[in-house]
Amino acid sequence: MQTQLQVSKVVQRLEAAFGEPKWQGNGDPLGDLILTVLSQSTNDNNRDVAYGRLRERFPDWKEAMEAPATEIADAIRPAGLGNQKSVRIKDILIWIYKTYGDFDLDFICDEDPQQIIDTFIQLKGVGIKTISVVLMFTCGVDIFPVDTHVHRICKRLELVPENATAEKTHHLMQPKIPTGSCYSLHMNFLKLGRTICQARTPKCPECPLKDICPSSTVEP
Repeated sequence: MQTQLQVSKVVQRLEAAFGEPKWQGNGDPLGDLILTVLSQSTNDNNRDVAYGRLRERFPDWKEAMEAPATEIADAIRPAGLGNQKSVRIKDILIWIYKTYGDFDLDFICDEDPQQIIDTFIQLKGVGIKTISVVLMFTCGVDIFPVDTHVHRICKRLELVPENATAEKTHHLMQPKIPTGSCYSLHMNFLKLGRTICQARTPKCPECPLKDICPSSTVEP
């Protein structure tokens, strides 16, 4: 396993290559939660189109909560898995309204992140990655969401065992990352995974980590 010092080196290398991503500021927790649910098993463009259609059809979250799941499914169809995601979105909205009395989730940014995670992962369709994305992007919490790209790169760098699940990778990586660097590392891992460290044909010669990556095909 790589040490925390080496994780710091990874952070520095990627920032030198891609720049240091800066958190963009507070967002809308509920909107970002629904957006992240829509992002599952699709690309960012389809997610955004689906979310735009959903808000156009239902400008008020209460309207979406009270609508038949079939209407939600029709609105979010561009994101794929419309029948499944529509039921999950409706159930999430019902749970939030019953639990908190409205749809304002701004308070989650001021609560203990682990408490928020423990509460929201009880909802179907909201795993640790989903709520971590919301906490990081919306609230600026120093937390490390693990998506497909991040998970793949962590395993290729041998930061986690090859058989680690995405959830296990989240728990293993969090203490290894220098304080304040989770956003930067997550965003740069995304960029690396989409452009260079791809699933089937990684472009190792172009990788800024090629000399420290155990999986690199480039001869030292």
